[in-house]
Parts: sequence; structure tokens; C-alpha cells
Amino acid sequence: MNIDRAVFVLAGTVVLAGLLLGHFVSSWWLLLSAFAGVNMLQAAFTGFCPAAIIFRALGLKSGCAFK
Repeated sequence: MNIDRAVFVLAGTVVLAGLLLGHFVSSWWLLLSAFAGVNMLQAAFTGFCPAAIIFRALGLKSGCAFK
């Protein structure tokens, strides 16, 4: 698995978890999905992704999007 795929898996998991928790527990959990969405937007425009930095430090190989 490379950094790109790991970031997509993490982002998708956070969005789905936020939606499920928002539906079943408290609507405040929807902010988790909003945070993930804002982070994805800023990563698309700036190329800076905190999750990619963490995955790189864990030893995952680079993909195409986050170098």
C-alpha cells in the first residue's frame, strides 16, 4: 500500500464514521465528517496533507499525489 491509498482509506473511514456516529449517537459527530472534507479540500489545493506526513514517517512508499 502506498501513501495515496492509505490517505484515501483514512479519509473515507473518518467520513463514514462521522456520518454513522452523527446519525446514531449525536449530530455533533457530523463535524468529524466536515473536518475530513475541509482537510481533503485544502490538501487538493495546497498539496499539504498531515496524514501523508504521518504515513511517510511510518515507512509507506510514496504514491503520485503526496510526495
